[in-house]
Parts: sequence; structure tokens; C-alpha cells
Amino acid sequence: MTKAAERRGANSALRDFLKSEASGGILLMIAAALAMIVANSPLAEAYFHFLHMETGPVLTPKLGPMTVHLWINDALMALFFLLVGLEIKREFVDGHLATWKDRGLPIVAAAGGMIVPAMVYLAVTRDAPGLARGWAIPSATDIAFAIGVLALLGSRAPASLKLFLTTVAIVDDMGAVAIIALAYTASIGGPALLAAGVLWGTMFILNRAGVIKLWPYLLLAIGLWFAVLLSGVHATIAGVLAAIAIPIRITPAAPDAADSPLHRLEHGLHPWVAYAIVPLFGFANAGVSLAGVGLEQLLAPLPAGVALGLVLGKQIGIFASVRIAVALGIGERPAGATWLQVYGVALLCGIGFTMSLFIGGLAFADPQLVDEVKIGVLGGSLVSAFAGYLLLRVAPRYRTTSQN
Repeated sequence: MTKAAERRGANSALRDFLKSEASGGILLMIAAALAMIVANSPLAEAYFHFLHMETGPVLTPKLGPMTVHLWINDALMALFFLLVGLEIKREFVDGHLATWKDRGLPIVAAAGGMIVPAMVYLAVTRDAPGLARGWAIPSATDIAFAIGVLALLGSRAPASLKLFLTTVAIVDDMGAVAIIALAYTASIGGPALLAAGVLWGTMFILNRAGVIKLWPYLLLAIGLWFAVLLSGVHATIAGVLAAIAIPIRITPAAPDAADSPLHRLEHGLHPWVAYAIVPLFGFANAGVSLAGVGLEQLLAPLPAGVALGLVLGKQIGIFASVRIAVALGIGERPAGATWLQVYGVALLCGIGFTMSLFIGGLAFADPQLVDEVKIGVLGGSLVSAFAGYLLLRVAPRYRTTSQN
């Protein structure tokens, strides 16, 4: 088979990504719903006991003995962040964010979609001491969940909307990673951080030397994960750092080139992350007992701040930013989409689920506050999902060439 035929026959990385994220997002919804059912059933005690069962060993005094929950959140989720890092690098080096012209609209939209939700959260929780630390919880977008909802709409959602949502969510992920590294690192261990730097530097040396076999990078990535864990920075950041050092072959005509280490690793990780790790994270983190929870608890500052940040902050921040960016000529409205459809996508960006739950677990140590975060995240994400779906379902399709 000729190279041209291979390129024509290969699935694009973006098409495969959207397909796996869509089906993985639907599986995530099922896992989250199952977690809520189990947490409020006779199996609740066994569910919580299993998650907090000590498995050892003690990797760091800060975490203490490893539990099932810690293995999921600190180890398996490092693979999730590795995939996030690979996607970010691919899009910025060889994808739909490769030029500043392409980056303008997603960057502006993602910035608005992070700043405004944080402002809404802080406004709602301003009179409650100790809650300001959770400002970043509603700033995240769950790309798998959101793409899953879009997939349910079929042809009613233009491909340009899916691309817009994906690029905004990828830039959003960059912001979330930076927040986790900078805002939720209490103290840093110098020797461990130095060791992490040496390991990371070694990965770059291999990259510059032209090493394209994946196993040396993966071995060094494991050491990098452990060093970052010991340093006090959240261990999942190691996944993103490792991804940056993985070599990529730039092939605009075939972004999923078979001889590109980054693309090989990305395609290899996708099924495991989409169909196993993210749903497992959802099942382990979405379960919260609603026993004794009434209207007063639902309207408490923390869950209300998170929910309103997701529902109101995201739609206002993203849609307003897009309108301003288009008016200023920074970007163009997604082709073939109406402003009402763009607004529907802004609503879907209020689905914060995975990243919001993850940041909530970093922001608060008190189990009661973590449960309140879960209530806010679940409530806000569900409202955003249903509102976005219904609006996109009834929104008239694009019929005019006008862009304003």
C-alpha cells in the first residue's frame, strides 16, 4: 500500500478522539448514576469501605497508606492527565490549535469560561469562611461528558460545534492543570523536585537524540510520577509533564502517523482512559449519600456556589467571550452554526464533572465539604447537560451566511 493510500485509509486523530470521547462520556454518565444509586442503597457501607480500604504501601507521609481511592485518584488519573497532555501537545503542534489564528477564539472562550465561574463562586460563598479555596471547582469543563451529550444530538450538532467544544475544553484543561500545580500545592520538597527535573530533562534529551521507542519514556515517566508525588506537587501533573517530552512527528496530511511516538501512545491510551479510567474515577468519586439532605443543605453556600458557577458562570463567561472575540475579529463563529447553537455549547461547558470533582478533592480535606462539592458538581453538571441538550435539540439549524 502506498503512503498516500495509507493516509487516505487512516482515521484522523480528531475523528477517533471525538468518537471515543463521545462513547466514553456516555459510559461516564452511567458510572456516575450507578455511584449515586449504590451510595444511597443498602450497599452504601460496602461501597465506601471498599474505596477507603488500605492497600499499602506508604508512598509518602503526606498521603499515608495507599487506599483504593488514592490509587484511582493519584495513580490511574495520572494516565488521564498523560492523555490530556498528549492531546494538548498534538493540537498545539500539529492540530487545530497550531497557529495563533486558530488559538484566538478557544483561548478567549476558555479564559472567560474559567474567570466568570470563579467570580460567581466567590460571590456566593463570600460570607462563608474557609470556602474561598474552592474557587477553581466550577472553572473546569468535562470534555468526555459534554461530547457525550453532543453525540446524543446526532446531526443536529454541526461538526464545527464539536470541534469548537473540543478546542475550548483542551485549552480549559491547560488552565486546570496550571491551577492544580500552582494553587493546590501547599509545600514543595526540594530534593524530590530536583529528581523530577532530572528525569524530565532526561526525557527531553532522548527526544532530541531522536529516540522514538516508547518504553524508555514510559519508564522515566513512572519515576517522574513518583518524584512529583514525593515533591508535594500533585502526582497527576507528572502525566502532563511526561506528555510534553514525548516526540511527535509533524504530518499535517496525516495527524495520526504510525511512526509518531506521541500519536501511537495517544491512540493506545484512549480506550483505557475513555472506557476504564474515567468511568472508574466517576464511580469512585460521584457517590454521595443523600440521607438527611434537604433544601437547606442543597442551598448551602458551597454546593450553591459550585452549581451556580457551573450553570451561570460557564454560559455567561464563554458565550460573552465568544461574542466579544468575534466582534473584535479575534476569531469567527463556528461555521454552519447559529448563535443559539453556540449558546447551547456554552451551556454544555457547564458540565464540570471529572475535573471539578478532582479539584474539589484537592481543595477540601473535610469529608463533609467534599460531599457538598459533589452535590454542587452533580447538580450543576446535570442542569447544564439537560439545558444544553434541550436548547440544541430545538434550536433552528443554520440557514444564512450572515456571521453577525
